Amino acid sequence: MATSAVSGVNSISCTTSISSISTFNNFRSKNPNLLLGRRSFLLYNWRRRSFYVSNVASDQKQKMKDSSSDEGFTLDVFQPDSTSVLSSIKYHAEFTPSFSPEKFELPKAYYATAESVRDMLIINWNATYDLNEKINAKQAYYLSMEFLQGRALLNAIGNLGLTGPYADALTKIGYSLEDVARQEPDAALGNGGLGRLASCFLDSMATLNYPAWGYGLRYRYGLFKQLITMDGQEEVAENWLEMGNPWEIVRNDISYPVKFYGKVIEGADGRKEWVGGEDITAVAYDVPIPGYKTKTTINLRLWSTKLAAEAFDLRAFNDGDHAKAYEAQKKAEKICYILYPGDDSLEGKTLRLKQQYTLCSASLQDIIARFERRSGNTVNWDQFPEKVAVQMNDTHPTLCIPEILRVLMDVKGLSWKQAWEITQRTVAYTNHTVLPEALEKWSLTLLRELLPRHVEIIAMIDEELLHTIVAEYGTEDLDLLQEKLNQMRILENVEIPSSVLELLIKFEEGKEQAEEPKVEETQEVEQQEGGKDDTKDEETEALKAETTAEEEETEVKKVEAEDPQAKIARIFGSDPNRQQVVRMANLCVVGGHAVNGVAEIHSEIVKKEVFNEFYELWPEKFQNKTNGVTPRRWLSFCNPELSDIITKWTGSDDWLVNTEKLAELRKFADNEELQSEWRKAKRSNKMKIVSLIKEKTGYVVSPDAMFDVQIKRIHEYKRQLLNIFGIVYRYKKMKEMSPEERKEKFVPRVCVFGGKAFATYVQAKRIVKFITDVGATVNHDPEIGDLLKVVFVPDYNVSVAEVLIPGSELSQHISTAGMEASGTSNMKFAMNGCLLIGTLDGANVEIREEVGEDNFFLFGAQAHEIAGLRKERAEGKFIPDPRFEEVKAFVRTGVFGPYNYEELIGSLEGNEGYGRADYFLVGKDFPDYIECQDKVDEAYRDQKKWTKMSILNTAGSSKFSSDRTIHQYARDIWQIEPVELP
Repeated sequence: MATSAVSGVNSISCTTSISSISTFNNFRSKNPNLLLGRRSFLLYNWRRRSFYVSNVASDQKQKMKDSSSDEGFTLDVFQPDSTSVLSSIKYHAEFTPSFSPEKFELPKAYYATAESVRDMLIINWNATYDLNEKINAKQAYYLSMEFLQGRALLNAIGNLGLTGPYADALTKIGYSLEDVARQEPDAALGNGGLGRLASCFLDSMATLNYPAWGYGLRYRYGLFKQLITMDGQEEVAENWLEMGNPWEIVRNDISYPVKFYGKVIEGADGRKEWVGGEDITAVAYDVPIPGYKTKTTINLRLWSTKLAAEAFDLRAFNDGDHAKAYEAQKKAEKICYILYPGDDSLEGKTLRLKQQYTLCSASLQDIIARFERRSGNTVNWDQFPEKVAVQMNDTHPTLCIPEILRVLMDVKGLSWKQAWEITQRTVAYTNHTVLPEALEKWSLTLLRELLPRHVEIIAMIDEELLHTIVAEYGTEDLDLLQEKLNQMRILENVEIPSSVLELLIKFEEGKEQAEEPKVEETQEVEQQEGGKDDTKDEETEALKAETTAEEEETEVKKVEAEDPQAKIARIFGSDPNRQQVVRMANLCVVGGHAVNGVAEIHSEIVKKEVFNEFYELWPEKFQNKTNGVTPRRWLSFCNPELSDIITKWTGSDDWLVNTEKLAELRKFADNEELQSEWRKAKRSNKMKIVSLIKEKTGYVVSPDAMFDVQIKRIHEYKRQLLNIFGIVYRYKKMKEMSPEERKEKFVPRVCVFGGKAFATYVQAKRIVKFITDVGATVNHDPEIGDLLKVVFVPDYNVSVAEVLIPGSELSQHISTAGMEASGTSNMKFAMNGCLLIGTLDGANVEIREEVGEDNFFLFGAQAHEIAGLRKERAEGKFIPDPRFEEVKAFVRTGVFGPYNYEELIGSLEGNEGYGRADYFLVGKDFPDYIECQDKVDEAYRDQKKWTKMSILNTAGSSKFSSDRTIHQYARDIWQIEPVELP
């Protein structure tokens, strides 16, 4: 089949090329003022509908616009069909070769198909860019260290409404669209929910026609490719760019210098300048993001780092010192090698900071350059926030704040006051976590060495904040003031600036003078008390005589402590035994005009706990923006069978852009015909999971079992350990029963795990190892058979999720209450008719409200109880459930292999100490969890009831579209309006 496909491509492409050249020459002769390249004409001839012509020389482009209407030059053509699509694919197979010409196998078919789709996107992409430039619309810029895109081909074709023509075209050359799409590697630009959320947001921004861009880094190797071996998780470099990326376009004309180290000097005009140090270059790579059924195609700009050619040490190379010659180049390039390099070492910390600053510096330079270009000859910097909105996705892009200030003050010459006001009106911050380790703190010493000017600016922001706090809380109660400063300062354990110190000392001196009694008043009091004898009585003299030298010294210290300066130094001084750090989250809150959590419960925790002092000071800054997911990728494209059913029963496919329509399914939830169709679709998707598991792990599982899935980043707070302990308990009970008793008691289950543990997170990697060991034992136990299977799917990513989520029947979202900011996989599962078991944490709270309490399996302690339960544990009052102790003892017998799990189990024991005392309350919630799982079994036995619950979960997902979330961001934070192409 491949051979015939090759000959077909070569012969048909040649004929098409000759015909196209003849037609093109005829077209150009009739349009002498229009400079079109041959490829551009082929795009025109293929696309066959109206579009802006953008890929022409700039002078000709201007002539074209001048001679046309205000809307730009347009061509009236037709919607592409399978014939024109096939022609385009064959054209790229011949004229845009990424592979040798002898073969036309699946990888080559994928690249040719992707490039043909990209041609269509470029037309809309350029038109979107041109329109936004022309009307100078206010634009939002979304900065994120992660964009977990997933495969782009099916998403792009689906958004363009061309799934049918592409499927038909590929069938004609012997391939299926699905097989071609599977050739695409997942872009290794993210890790978990943070990056996937960013990608859903881009999809919604384009679909809703908002003028917006994403900014990130182009990681060469991403996080890592996960292998599961006998030793558990192993990491190898991700090779997603090995064969190139057909979706990206390098913009060699768009690059910016990024500086590290050096020193700060002050010019004669008082302006600061950052000089010397290490210079690299950030180069733009652009990726088109198409909207659904709209011409709007927005941009994801990714930065790659390199060294300018002139900086290469050619002399050292010619002298044979190749390592020295390459040193600077390697330093520059490695910034974009790995997502989240290990930061246990100073070198790792330095590299992470370099990554974060590269993202901020290159992006802000680009944003500012675009603002200046759009402004024309007169740039009014006060209008910058009226045209630019910068959203920081978590604390990674925090350096945006001092970077904007640096550029405005040092490069553009604005005053501190003006630059600070502009910055605060421009920047906003999304908080994604309450975990202390994720609220980044960076060593002041490291920051000062790497970014000396930025540390000066951060100190200015901190000083401004201190004056605000002093003005708010006064100086009457110095202990209260100290408490507020300790919680709110950006610079932790750093001496307070002289302007604030002088203010406090001056107040304290004035306070003491006011309190010191006047001489006349003292004499009057003494007279009223009968007066004082100038001659000390013998008793007083005796007491003084007994005063030792040590007591006198103590008295001197006491007096010194009451000296205003000494007193202020004692209360507000730094501790030389503690590290000086910069609190990036505090800087985000202070430097931006809006702070939002990502679920209702999370936003309340942000206000009441994480940033309570800031909330009391600036309540107007704090908002909630519950996360959402795109229904296109996460329902329509990954679950087409269920999507067709939804469209049939709701009457249209309007739910794809208005998920409120999903609620209409509620009135059909008891309909037997719908339930039958629903179960058939679920069964079909379960069969895909069966194939995936066989391909990835070698295990064979039964589609008749309940598919119970937990797929997310491996972390102790997400409590995969609670899940696997529940499975171990289930397995132990099965082993204690007869075959008849097992079948009576337990519903067959396939328990699926997926997710990556960070390479240096030892405890998380122990959890992965434990899950795989349990699976190896259970899955080979002939007594258990298909009644229980435990599978860890390696290298979890978006493409794996797109298979697992549609076929899942129970999904586990069991984090310790109050610790998950939102979660978005819970929304994806519910949207696909999967029932959830979980705690009242993150978006679980709102999902349960929407789908109905009876359709959600709830267990566990609630967020307001957690602190008390940890205190109870610390005081030694917690008594573990016997069933929990039973599981631990069972694991310690070695039933799951020779690996020593003492450290893992030990983390759940004791009352205090690092890595112990069951900080995430696995033992506390365990009995409630296994009892809730019994309720799951009971519900699953009644398939009619279960199917109804499944339908109601999809119906209740109407609130959780990223379209809805983006509308809220646009209205409440960015204040931007849609701009739709004609």
